[in-house]
Amino acid sequence: MKLRDAPSACPSLWRCLPCPPAELRLDLVLSSGQTFRWWESSPGAWTGVLGGRVWTLRQERDRLWYTVYGDEDDDDRDGRPAEAAKPDGAETDRVLRDYFQLDVGLPALYRAWGEADPLFRKVADDFPGVRVLRQDPVECLLSFICTSNNHISRITAMIERLCRAFGRRLCRLDARPFHAFPSLSALAGADAEARLRALGFGYRAKFVSGSARAIAEGLGAEGLRQLRAVPYAEARRVLCALPGVGAKVADCVCLMALDKAEAVPVDTHVWRIARQRYGAALGGRSLTARAHQEIGDFFRGLWGPRAGWAQAVLFCADLRQGQQPAGSRDRAGGGRGKGSHEEEPP
Repeated sequence: MKLRDAPSACPSLWRCLPCPPAELRLDLVLSSGQTFRWWESSPGAWTGVLGGRVWTLRQERDRLWYTVYGDEDDDDRDGRPAEAAKPDGAETDRVLRDYFQLDVGLPALYRAWGEADPLFRKVADDFPGVRVLRQDPVECLLSFICTSNNHISRITAMIERLCRAFGRRLCRLDARPFHAFPSLSALAGADAEARLRALGFGYRAKFVSGSARAIAEGLGAEGLRQLRAVPYAEARRVLCALPGVGAKVADCVCLMALDKAEAVPVDTHVWRIARQRYGAALGGRSLTARAHQEIGDFFRGLWGPRAGWAQAVLFCADLRQGQQPAGSRDRAGGGRGKGSHEEEPP
């Protein structure tokens, strides 16, 4: 199967949602460390996996265009191209609206954060449309376990290997295979840790397989999703009891999968922003549990109940402003997984 042409070339295969750049900028949101499953397949177009299907997204003026690819069947695996699939209307619209949380009006939030914070106001005009994704909790959790002492391009490659090794193949586009995120049972198997180590996951292998096993044998995927309905502190406590999940990973999952807009993920990158940009003498000499709490409380006091969303804007701006010279796909300072230690050797 080939990647779809632009909407103007084959409109029957594309649908669109009204969505001005002030509400969403795909290039900022999909490349700044919230998710690791999208790639810029052509200038301005992003292809990735969402909800067990492969999508291509494109923005043109005040429209978010999208197309969805059909799954392979057994015959397709033998080399025949998969059939094109028309987007199925209301359901695919709903999936995208939910994923990008398009019911949250971003310009009004930007104005409120700018009124409360001159530093935010200074950078916001150059970074519109940065919003927090609403991801599948299992995928978000296991992905962010992989971010420890890591950077975006390496995390993305790890997640790709994980999905190819353990996930169901969905389709092949321009000779590139796409796979669903693995099930809990696939990653909880007896040989999962050894296979992950062979894929270059290092010490993270035991945490990915251990957390998958703990969830499968405990809450289950649905129980994890139901943490959306409990208070932030309770969800955070449950997550921190899982193997390899500390305060930063728990806050990433709370913010990006469990509807806790007040969660502020704190790594050394964010700690540096708090200390150097805001002059906040927080956290002592290291990122202890107390430091995480103090920094989160500082930003919640500054930005209000959607502090995690405001922090995502500044994080994206800081990441882009520190970008390496043209041609490099890595971001200086890495993704949310860039910690205080040097990157682990592959």
